[in-house]
Amino acid sequence: MPTRAAGNLTQDWEPVILTRRKPKSSDLKDPKAVNNAIRAGAAVETVKKFDAGSNRKGSSAASQPVVDARKLDEQTEPAALDRVPTDVRLAIQKARLGKKMSQAELAKQINERAQVVQDYESGRAVPNQAVLTKMERVLGVKLRGKNK
Repeated sequence: MPTRAAGNLTQDWEPVILTRRKPKSSDLKDPKAVNNAIRAGAAVETVKKFDAGSNRKGSSAASQPVVDARKLDEQTEPAALDRVPTDVRLAIQKARLGKKMSQAELAKQINERAQVVQDYESGRAVPNQAVLTKMERVLGVKLRGKNK
């Protein structure tokens, strides 16, 4: 049988205090809870968010002007990107036809899609130096630089 320690035995427990749980923010926003707080005389703060829940662009006079992202981009960047010049387009076409190649065959040799070659020849593409270098190598024509 186990033996007890010598001396007085006392109870060292502290009293347990039960408290209510802290209310959730969703419970505080409930209209019933707000009305009860107003009736009880508690301080209730209301804040109206700017254009909350609306899909308007600030058409009222009190609202600040809306900044259009497209206008900002146009102010800081050039309006249009450079396209393939006419002389380069014609040089690509003449060299390709001189070698009796189709656009698809040229595209296959430079490891690009046929649409890329078509865009370069029609003038819709934005010139890429790497693609022009590949075309120069395959076609044997100078497409870049001063001596085109």
